[in-house]
Amino acid sequence: MSYPPSLQKLIKELSKLPSIGEKSAARLAYHIAVNDKGLAKKLSDALQQVDGAVRQCERCFFLSESELCAVCSNPSRDATQLCVVEKPLDVLAIERVGEFRGLYHVLHGLWAPLRGQGPQNIRLAELLERLEKDGVQEVIIATNSTVEGDATALYIARLLNEKKIRSTRLAQGMPRGGE
Repeated sequence: MSYPPSLQKLIKELSKLPSIGEKSAARLAYHIAVNDKGLAKKLSDALQQVDGAVRQCERCFFLSESELCAVCSNPSRDATQLCVVEKPLDVLAIERVGEFRGLYHVLHGLWAPLRGQGPQNIRLAELLERLEKDGVQEVIIATNSTVEGDATALYIARLLNEKKIRSTRLAQGMPRGGE
């Protein structure tokens, strides 16, 4: 015996989300279908709204509903400091601490040669272009302490060294569970 076709389709789509396996997807689908009839409509509306409204900031590639995100459009931020992170969730983790007053650059990935992801697959060209145009004096590299994160950080540090731009690296990357 199996689930009805509409529930199977929902399970299949939910299981495509990160960290959601088939069992978790089945539990979520069951809850949506049986326990909370209004939830399916609310989820549908929210997904359609996100699909049409959320995009990447044109400057830092964080998430935004306009050309520039709230950080990039804030004139009180220190434009001489740039924090380079792997993904948008990293920006949120750093912002929660409330100490960094500079701007961000989201790579949307890491240099991972074993997975076929080279420097051309992440937003390094855009980073270098920004450094040329925006007068950045210091780049803080805040990639996670993984093989790929460390390789990406080293690669960026070498590029920055060639351009005589000061770079620093967070000692441990993002805090555990901060993602």
